[in-house]
Amino acid sequence: MDTKKLDTGSRDAISFLPEEILSDILSLLPIKQAVSTSVLSKNWRNIFRLVDYLDFDYSVSVHPEKGEPKRGERFKEYLDRTQRDSPIIKFSLERHVGDHNEMAYVSSWVSDAVEHGVLEVDVSVKPRLGMLFMPCELFTSKTLVKLTLGTQVQCDIPSYVLLPSLKILIIETIFFASKDLSDVLVAGCPVLEELFVRHEEMDSHPYYISSRTIKKLSVQYRGCDVYYESGLSFDAPSLVSFDYSDHALYEYTPVNFGSLVEARVDIRYNRKVVKPDISGLMIGISNIETLHLSPASADTISRCVSRHGLLLPMFNNLVSLSFGSKNERGWKLLPYLLEKSPKLETLIIQSLNVYASYIPIPLYQVKLMHILGYQGTVQELKHLKTFIGRMQCLELVLLELAEGVVVDDGKILQLNRDLNHASRKCSIQMHDRSRISHLSLDT
Repeated sequence: MDTKKLDTGSRDAISFLPEEILSDILSLLPIKQAVSTSVLSKNWRNIFRLVDYLDFDYSVSVHPEKGEPKRGERFKEYLDRTQRDSPIIKFSLERHVGDHNEMAYVSSWVSDAVEHGVLEVDVSVKPRLGMLFMPCELFTSKTLVKLTLGTQVQCDIPSYVLLPSLKILIIETIFFASKDLSDVLVAGCPVLEELFVRHEEMDSHPYYISSRTIKKLSVQYRGCDVYYESGLSFDAPSLVSFDYSDHALYEYTPVNFGSLVEARVDIRYNRKVVKPDISGLMIGISNIETLHLSPASADTISRCVSRHGLLLPMFNNLVSLSFGSKNERGWKLLPYLLEKSPKLETLIIQSLNVYASYIPIPLYQVKLMHILGYQGTVQELKHLKTFIGRMQCLELVLLELAEGVVVDDGKILQLNRDLNHASRKCSIQMHDRSRISHLSLDT
């Protein structure tokens, strides 16, 4: 490597960087700051023209300063003046909109970005009137690969949508009329692979999600009101990964996940739904190989089993289960779930200190047990002994320490002595942020 000192004279070192690198750096800035670099020197005058990531944040008004779109100047003219033939990778806009005139400006900017062959559009607009009007051109773009729309507004979707290149669609708290999300918007995306639907603190969230092509689906409903007969249905036969967070609803029908491999489920009990029926959801995910259940889910499913007669389906392909509960009711679900999972090999446990030791748990088939947030308490040690003693096939135990818990060699040796009652030889690994300790038990 050449270690000779670079003689930059009176020039700053950054000026020697290639224009491509400088444009990448400016792409990380909001457009207002990127354009302002043009006044630094003659060498910087045209660098911002190479920026292919256009980020308009709250600091950019519809009547901006020199270098940005001028009052009366269409955004297309600004792009022609600055970008010329340079492609636009991403157009990002985040702002409050006060009236129809400002919304018209926003709509025209999006339209002009689409006309320049933009690949990614991220629009987060909060109009005072509660309506988001996007140009029809946005929904017929041939180049768009990723689209994000938000937030807390009603979106007017044109009757005709065709986005032949769109692979990722993110919806942030948008109200759609009837089934416009699936039957119009998603239906017009023939190669869509990932769909994210997030709804916070707003009623009328989508209750029907359908796509023949998506492989990854995330549905996150937080703070949304539910009604006695609230329901939700899914039709995604190609889906591989499913992440769902919501209240337990009155019904889930139908749920078509024919190709599902992994699911993360966080369903919360809501007294407004007197008798939630989650059987459709459980059957819909029963073919998975990996299941992550939140503590809230364990409690909710256990309630449905004990109070409403829920019968769990067989999870014949399940090999990895992540489970935790903050109360005894949730822990009572675990033995039932294990009985329905004959191929389970990996069990990930959260909140071991809350486990009720009187609950019998059949763990004969488990080969790997992973304890999260282990604190080394007497109660946890007692539960750990119980688990290890029942696991005839156990090969490895991973103890992942809770944050702030310190483990020294003395504690490791003490753990070795405390677990001498284990019924067979297994390997125990203790993980902390500073090191990984390996402890082999041979009894």
